[in-house]
Amino acid sequence: MRALVCEVYGAPEVVRVQEVPAPTPGPGQLLVQVHTTTVNSGDARLRAARFPPGMALLARLALGWSGPRTRVLGAEVAGVVVAAGAGVSTFAVGDRVVGMTGMRMGGHAELALLDADRGVARLPEGVGFREAIGLPFGGLTAMSFLARRATVAPGERVLVVGASGAVGVAAVQVAKRRGAHVTAVCSGPNAELVRSLGADVVVDYTREAPTGAWDVVLDTVGATPVATLRGWLTPRGRLVLVAAGLPQMAWGAWVSWTSGQRVFTGISDESPTDLRQLLEWHVRGDYRVVVDRELPLAEGAAAHAVVDGSHKRGAVVLRVAAET
Repeated sequence: MRALVCEVYGAPEVVRVQEVPAPTPGPGQLLVQVHTTTVNSGDARLRAARFPPGMALLARLALGWSGPRTRVLGAEVAGVVVAAGAGVSTFAVGDRVVGMTGMRMGGHAELALLDADRGVARLPEGVGFREAIGLPFGGLTAMSFLARRATVAPGERVLVVGASGAVGVAAVQVAKRRGAHVTAVCSGPNAELVRSLGADVVVDYTREAPTGAWDVVLDTVGATPVATLRGWLTPRGRLVLVAAGLPQMAWGAWVSWTSGQRVFTGISDESPTDLRQLLEWHVRGDYRVVVDRELPLAEGAAAHAVVDGSHKRGAVVLRVAAET
């Protein structure tokens, strides 16, 4: 099968399409013919060995020293189930699905594996693969941190830093679905997009800094000093660091232990319940998928370059198979 392969760490040009063996579904797994996948910030960081501060040595030991041990990246896929492993009863061959591949990755290929009980959902009638693939990465991250950990409540004030990326556009919408007043931080050209997603206030970071106090501050970028982010919190506010290194994690644990404020870091959950909720909102018109651009699998290097530029709006989609 064709796959976008990354054998060494480096610039976008290190990824190229090659023929690789097709995977075989094990117990509890689905084999999916991939129609669409994405290149997200996690893929780009792994390809470039751009690991969070303090984690470079551990990351190379765990993920590969000179290149990714898993040569085919890609954390999310949308497509059709073509085979199922032993014990799978909730999905059948022919089902149209979207989901997360987990730590095994492998989504940048014609065939990929999904765990039937984790981070996968059946697509409702009328939802295409292009729009479906814009849901898992950003949407599940926002649901995990805002709904499950920070537990945003109606009437609370939420600040989203980096509101036009894949996680940011999801965070704005998830916070609004939970009844929050949302302030979004992005560049001027993206202000209208973010406002159309429900942001009550938009701050152009190239012109000014946010001023005020928020119950929840979610940072998707990792470029703002944590002391500054904490300064935007109410006395019992919650800070969410989506892109945190080891020092930020340690600092967050200390702040959570010694003050009334809480800091949330780590890896997001891949809840099938959350994914079904996102799909339901989308079908009702209450959640909008934002796609920056769609490129064929053969232009995977160009997709990585777009993500490296840090100015994308929503998801960068790779088209693997034609949608019928």
